[in-house]
This record gives sequence, C-alpha cells and structure tokens, in this order.
Amino acid sequence: MRFLTLSILASLAAASPAAAEVIRVDISNIAFSPAKISAHVGDTIEWNNKDFVAHSATAKSGEWDINLPPHNTGKVVLKKAQHIDYYCKYHPTMKGKIDVSR
Repeated sequence: MRFLTLSILASLAAASPAAAEVIRVDISNIAFSPAKISAHVGDTIEWNNKDFVAHSATAKSGEWDINLPPHNTGKVVLKKAQHIDYYCKYHPTMKGKIDVSR
C-alpha cells in the first residue's frame, strides 16, 4: 500500500505544471529588450521603462494596452496560448513578440 501511495504521489508531481514565472522586458533607448520572448500560460510579463519618456506595451489584437510612464513598470498575466505581436503606441517602430505556449 505504501508503494502504491508513493507511486501515485510521484505521478502527480510529474504531471504538475511548472510554476508561473515573471519574465522581464526592459525598455531602453526606444527599444524592447528582449524584443522576442517565449512564455507559458500563467506567466507574467513585466515591462520596466528605463527611458525618460513614456512608452506603452500595446497588443496588436487589442487584448491589452499598458501605459508605462518614465521609470515605471507595468505587467500582464498571459491567459491563453497564442502568438502576440505588440508595439509602443507612442513610438510605433518599437515592436515585440511573445510566443505563449501551454
């Protein structure tokens, strides 16, 4: 019986999803760094604006629009597997990509 219990617990531990992570993206010199990231559902993306001007992290799909005043942070929790293109609405040449998997 004890072996069976340990086997079941080991199976459950192996099947448990990984803990959610916080993935940081710096904004500096009018650019997202890194500009392309991979993440999982449940992860948090945190943008840190190191510039002296305001930026945004705006999903092209309209799913989210995060305003980032100078020297501030903003974040979003990823809710579904998808490919997300985003940009800065104040500086449209600033672009980023997030590949979200399960």
